[in-house]
Amino acid sequence: MYYGGSNKIDMWLMSHRDYFKPEHIFIIQEELARLPEDRMGLLLSLQLKKPITILLFSIFLGGWGVDRFMLGDVGLGVAKLLTGGACGIWTVIDWFIVMGAARERNFQELMMVLGIHGR
Repeated sequence: MYYGGSNKIDMWLMSHRDYFKPEHIFIIQEELARLPEDRMGLLLSLQLKKPITILLFSIFLGGWGVDRFMLGDVGLGVAKLLTGGACGIWTVIDWFIVMGAARERNFQELMMVLGIHGR
């Protein structure tokens, strides 16, 4: 039996909408509506990254790659650490893109937990 309780899905999306890009919300809503009720507990196991927290780490510790380590981009984190954020240039660029990267990472993690690949 599939989970038809759109109220719970809508409530989950309302409380987590800042974690995802706006264009992903409709896709997430469709996939959650198809999710069997017994698998809804998977949403509780998600460790979503708060984009604003990642941005704050990027502003204060981005030169050492902490923001990229938090996103799971270990290679980029090491590169930023060794180059001092490419003498600060890379660090400033990341201030503008790191929130989108966090939202994309959250979407990919959700799709993986739901068993949907290739979106």
